[in-house]
Amino acid sequence: MKFPKEIRTYCPYCNAYTVHKVKLASKGKPRTLAQGNRRHEAKLKGHGGKRAGKKSVKKQGKRQKVILTCTVCKKKHEKVIGSRTKKKLEIKR
Repeated sequence: MKFPKEIRTYCPYCNAYTVHKVKLASKGKPRTLAQGNRRHEAKLKGHGGKRAGKKSVKKQGKRQKVILTCTVCKKKHEKVIGSRTKKKLEIKR
């Protein structure tokens, strides 16, 4: 899905419609010492093979998120784009 690199949308900080620069939101790094990760590692350790079998359910598409930067006040806020998409969001150059 193609998306323009600049859009005119509402800025909650300016309380007005202004031009915003668009950037793709990237996923952060997972915490290696989180409880779930430690539990998963412990289950995989030693003899006993894999943790789970094959998944029979088809995954649902993610909702794409963009980070908008206001050109007037330079503040950033996020926006979720429409519905769930199977394809990644692509910024038009």
